[in-house]
Amino acid sequence: MQRHDKIVVAAATGLLVYTLLLSFLGPTVASLMTSTKLSNSGAIKAIGIGVYSDNTCTIPLTSLNWNTLNPNSTNTINCYIKNTGDSNDTVTMSTSGWNPSTAPTYLTFSWNLQNQVLTAGQIKQATFTLTVSPSITGITTFSFNVTITGTG
Repeated sequence: MQRHDKIVVAAATGLLVYTLLLSFLGPTVASLMTSTKLSNSGAIKAIGIGVYSDNTCTIPLTSLNWNTLNPNSTNTINCYIKNTGDSNDTVTMSTSGWNPSTAPTYLTFSWNLQNQVLTAGQIKQATFTLTVSPSITGITTFSFNVTITGTG
């Protein structure tokens, strides 16, 4: 057999082996690549300040809708925080009531205004961020409550 013929036979054999491996391993690999759609519900409670969905602070924001979340993703929601009092307030955020209780193992919630001071009447844009772990498992729906407090 000539060298050219050996190359053609080797290439054809390699292609055949590759095709057979894809036939057998394709379903296994596909089953490892999953996405999970998560839904969220929960309330926002404001103490001493206002939380709004619009920059004119006329539409109160009472819940967060994250839309579709997938493993290894980060989603953000913007809103506006207004100091409705007559003195400077330091704003803080906390969460509670996670359901299921394992959700915080896979979900990280944060915002950009923690411990910032708002003067009386001041409005600042806030960004809530929810990061989903790539290893999330066993959670298809979740809920938690957010409390934002202004302390003078």
